[in-house]
Amino acid sequence: MTKWCWVGVLLIGIQIATGQDRTSAGLESNTTVNAPQPVGTEHGPVGEDRGWLQPGKDPENRLLMPFVRHVGGDQKDFWTSPLRLQVQDLKWILPSAGLVSAFVASDSWFAKQVPLSHVSTSKKISDYGAYSLIGLGGTSFLIGHFAHDDHLEETGLLSGEAAINSAAVAYLFKEITQRQRPLEGNDHGDFLKGGASFPSEHSAIAWSIASVWAHEYPGILSQMAAYGLASAVTVTRVTAKQHFPSDVIIGSALGWYFGRQVYRAHHDPELGGTAWGSLTDKNPSEGTRNPDNMASPNVPVDSWIYPLFDRLTALGFIDSGHANIRPWTRMECARLLEEAQERLADASSGEGPAIFAELAKEFQDEIARRDGAANLGATLESLYTRSTEISGTPLHDGFHFGQTIVNDYGRPYGTGFNNVSGMTARAVAGPLAFFVQGEYQRSPALSSEPSAALQAAAAVDDVPTIAPNAVPQIDRVRLLDATATFQISNMEFSFGQQSLWLGPTMSGPMLFSDNAEPIPMLRIDSVSPYEIPLISRLLGSVKTQFFLGRLSGQQWSISTGPGLPSQPWLQGTEVSFNPTANIEFGLGFTAQFGGTGNPFTWHNFLRTFYSHKATTATNPAKRLSEFNFSYRVPHLRDWLTIYADSMVIDEYSPIGSTRPQINPGLYFPRLPKIPKLDLRLEGVTTDLNIPGHFGPGAVYWDARYRSGYTNNGDLIGSWIGRRGRGEQGWATYYLSSRNTLQFGYRHNNVDPQFLRGGSYQDLSVRGNVIVRSQVSLAALVQYETWQFSLLAPSKESDVTGSIELTFWPHWKK
Repeated sequence: MTKWCWVGVLLIGIQIATGQDRTSAGLESNTTVNAPQPVGTEHGPVGEDRGWLQPGKDPENRLLMPFVRHVGGDQKDFWTSPLRLQVQDLKWILPSAGLVSAFVASDSWFAKQVPLSHVSTSKKISDYGAYSLIGLGGTSFLIGHFAHDDHLEETGLLSGEAAINSAAVAYLFKEITQRQRPLEGNDHGDFLKGGASFPSEHSAIAWSIASVWAHEYPGILSQMAAYGLASAVTVTRVTAKQHFPSDVIIGSALGWYFGRQVYRAHHDPELGGTAWGSLTDKNPSEGTRNPDNMASPNVPVDSWIYPLFDRLTALGFIDSGHANIRPWTRMECARLLEEAQERLADASSGEGPAIFAELAKEFQDEIARRDGAANLGATLESLYTRSTEISGTPLHDGFHFGQTIVNDYGRPYGTGFNNVSGMTARAVAGPLAFFVQGEYQRSPALSSEPSAALQAAAAVDDVPTIAPNAVPQIDRVRLLDATATFQISNMEFSFGQQSLWLGPTMSGPMLFSDNAEPIPMLRIDSVSPYEIPLISRLLGSVKTQFFLGRLSGQQWSISTGPGLPSQPWLQGTEVSFNPTANIEFGLGFTAQFGGTGNPFTWHNFLRTFYSHKATTATNPAKRLSEFNFSYRVPHLRDWLTIYADSMVIDEYSPIGSTRPQINPGLYFPRLPKIPKLDLRLEGVTTDLNIPGHFGPGAVYWDARYRSGYTNNGDLIGSWIGRRGRGEQGWATYYLSSRNTLQFGYRHNNVDPQFLRGGSYQDLSVRGNVIVRSQVSLAALVQYETWQFSLLAPSKESDVTGSIELTFWPHWKK
């Protein structure tokens, strides 16, 4: 990126970062934006700011001189913004610049994924979309003027002002940067080569008009129409090969910024519309910070906090948790604690108050931020080391036989000494949040499975052969969950390596668990439940999630055989509803697509949502669909919760299917006479009527990618595997909220038609103790027996002993 491109990025970043302070100095903490403001101060300074930058200070919206003066003031403010730069503004500028740099670095790759077949159509859509928005603004002004509709006239005038401002800056930067378009030169988008790609003026104009319109007329339909059309323009400028992704991102940000500044400075609150507050965390209508715009890191899905939230929910203190979509953000955990606190007022005894106190201590910073504190800080959360000794021969191929250690981020293990040592850290800055978990991993070498087992596995996978799969000793440093997050209006956009838990079960959801290594993905998630007009009257609050990630370690493709030059993608959606205090249910699906033999195109991506074909050549993706529910029995509301997770392959829903895979469960948060003991019992099977349709082992297997529904060899879904019937149970005694003793049992019986069948079962004892205020100790002993004739002629056993020491310094900056 050239220095001129950086100048543009910094100017826009500075304006977005500092605009809240420059346009609201001395106002938001004392008054509301909706309150009428005195007119006539536009010619002199107000504090250090000019009058036309104060919200509502200059609503003299007329053509000719007022209009020209406003445009001049807008431009002067934009270009002089570096003079108002302060040190604290770097917390916005540096991450923004880093994000743009990442897009610029990947621009060429993104452009190559766009097929040439839709260039002409995309160009027409982007042109007509931009022209439609321009026409909307002009028509609004004319109709409003002649019909004496001051609100509509103002909307048209402010739309035009914002569009002129953003177009002028966009065209100037085009002349400065001279970046080539995707179909020019070497297709790399070089700067200073006589091009006109950076930034996108179509995107700038579209977003400037749409942002004004969406706030002048804030109804959900008008907002969806305005922002939807602007988004269509932005996307189709890329698919039309007219711009790179970074071009349209900067153009859209530029348009949004000018729409915001123009509206805040010149909108007359008495005409209607809605307040446009800070980009970060102030709620201008209430004079307090708005949690909907305050990002926070996700809590890892294996955290100790989730079992405690499950207990609070089952005991009746929380109704809106949506436990089938995890991870939750730390701010969402604080919201749930606020909900629980209201109900705990009448519960002076029992387990609820103690659990609440422990969780409130963990999320005290987030509770304070929801109460008005600034969302700013960094924390070294934990340092940990876990040593595991395994005697005997463990199972480590869940795709074919089984796993001794499950739901452990795909960490390697083998006979002998194993170790993981790492750290977690997090930081927040307004709408931005960061989380990183990195660790050193060590495991002994693994010998290859017997040749008979490899041949049988090749037969069920429908490949000619599987090479010996010995693994050398592993000594490596690995990133687990590591994400950057941006949040606005309750929507979280996170990018990085992430693990998900999409289901209510404890053994591991059918659709997505942490059994495999975290997957690099983009995730869009509603942080807290929200209401949908009309629909929520029937189905209650809604929580949604979408993700798109790329898999690793896939070895076989029907097109190329072993050794894939391009790995497949995985996209998924989950929607959860909460119709009553006792019921929660969710629906979701994933689609494995792209990669060798089926390249990633936007056409193929869109087809994964709705298309299913009978043949591999025409089928866009391997689809898995699921349905889950959780039900607190009314008359036993504090004693029993019934839940289930179900999945089906190549159908739209398990509901009504004759061949679903299912994982039902019972949860007793306390038992009679033993209130500190909770009990979970789950059954799980992937062996229901599948062979009649697809043949043995079809679950989690893919006709295109023969390595199946795995990431680096480990199942992404349930440990039960491809044709098993099993049970799992846990009895957990709470010595205190954090000190527990747990007894576990797990069993799987594999159908003889799949790899000659087999079975394994294990018994375990696990303890978790807080040794001191900042030190915890966890220990595990597990005894396992297994029998698979393809792996060993007789029954085998292994013993796993593990001890983990964690230091929780909570060092804060």
